Amino acid sequence: MTDKELFEKNLEINHEFSKFIMNNPELEDKIPPNALLVFIVEDDPELSQKNIEMSRANRGPDQPVIFVKIKGMRPPEESRLIEPHLELAC
Repeated sequence: MTDKELFEKNLEINHEFSKFIMNNPELEDKIPPNALLVFIVEDDPELSQKNIEMSRANRGPDQPVIFVKIKGMRPPEESRLIEPHLELAC
């Protein structure tokens, strides 16, 4: 896995996790201030291992670490646009 792939996967997971927390605000209280979130994705062991390694290297002194364990990611849903069409503007 390249650094770019690692970044893109974590960016997507982070975005989805943010939406999840917004829809489940009671879980936000379980995350201590300044916590380092480490995404552990069951169906992507390579990503999970790299995230664990990065967390060990980047954890601050006394910084709490929270493992966010995820079974996987659903495929992205279709566009929310309704019947779009293209028109050539002369």
